Amino acid sequence: MKTPMLFDDLGLSPQTLKAIHECGYTQPTPIQEKAIPAILMTRDVVGLAQTGTGKTASFTLPMIEILHDGRAKARMPRSLVLAPTRELAAQVAENFDTYGKYHKLTKALLVGGESMGEQMKLLDRGVDVLIATPGRLLDLFERGALLLGDIKILVIDEADRMLDMGFIPDIEKIVSLVPAIRQTLLFSATMPPEIKKLADRFLSNPKSVSVAPPASPAETVEQFLVSVPPRRKNETLNSLIEREDVKNAFIFCNRKRDVDMLATWLKKQGHAAAGLHGDMAQPVRTKTLQDFKDGGVVLLVCSDVAARGLDVSAVSHVFNYDVPTHADDYVHRIGRTGRAGMKGRAWTLFTDDDRKYVDLIEKLIKKTIPVETVSDARERRPQDSRPRPERQERQAPRRTTPRERETSDEEVLGFGDDVPAFLRR
Repeated sequence: MKTPMLFDDLGLSPQTLKAIHECGYTQPTPIQEKAIPAILMTRDVVGLAQTGTGKTASFTLPMIEILHDGRAKARMPRSLVLAPTRELAAQVAENFDTYGKYHKLTKALLVGGESMGEQMKLLDRGVDVLIATPGRLLDLFERGALLLGDIKILVIDEADRMLDMGFIPDIEKIVSLVPAIRQTLLFSATMPPEIKKLADRFLSNPKSVSVAPPASPAETVEQFLVSVPPRRKNETLNSLIEREDVKNAFIFCNRKRDVDMLATWLKKQGHAAAGLHGDMAQPVRTKTLQDFKDGGVVLLVCSDVAARGLDVSAVSHVFNYDVPTHADDYVHRIGRTGRAGMKGRAWTLFTDDDRKYVDLIEKLIKKTIPVETVSDARERRPQDSRPRPERQERQAPRRTTPRERETSDEEVLGFGDDVPAFLRR
């Protein structure tokens, strides 16, 4: 029987190991076990791993070791971590704070929704680790607030999500600004052809490490489908929430515009609901997430982009207001409940037009999800005389021109201040 690998076996310094042990960790996750030794050898690395596998620590831990000797110059960071969303960037920053607490590394977090002046002050002092979303990084670079000529380690995190959000042109520009001789680490949950081409261009003889993505959710998650006409989605969701013992729940929408509409509607029904999307100011987003963790918000309505990287334990339910168009996203969504051996329940509302996406999900998870009809859901709803406003039926999307698509994509995805450069032109 193979002896389990310990963090003590990975060649990390006593200071870093002390911080790890204080968090209660002794054994690395599979992606950490594979990636950390290669990164410590200054190899370029392509890592295939989803959020929740310990991926972030797999590059922050060795970066702390590599960077602990040396000092950054003013406006010239020594390393750069690119993340697609503010929440993921903040998660990376938290990792450096947690595991680098016994080192003297400095860092700066550059994201939209925060004071640009304060970020520029941090850069003026010199930072060892710069963590940024692409849009804000390029804004500050174009203002002359930082130089990228001293970058020794470049990390591109969640590369496939960067692709989904339209950040690849920004990534290409940023890579052209950093030194050609550097260590490059690219992490992605999937490897579509566009990301493979990116890796081939930007990495030199990389070592590939991977953790097989979950093909199905945990057995602790009970899954259900509800067939519903488009005009009855709000009422059906509300009846499900009222009949279920919901302690807290993520409610996923595919579009940012529906996040606000649904959160507002749920609050009118008397629920402690809030929306989370990219157009909210960062302090508001941070407070909303904290309220959800503390229990002040019970129903957090969000999109995949806004919720990416959020880690909240003991979530009782997940509701898919919209069926995700990518089957992998379904596994990612409902994996937010039923964690650590706890039971969880996941409900997905689907219309006739969604049947093809449901088929893809069931093919991926190799399981047929039981279907409950709208009438079944309504029968179990407690009697309530309050009027239930119906949601207006959405019109079928029409084809847009390339010029219109630039605007509509920004609106749908909700980039906030982190708008890709090609959308700002």
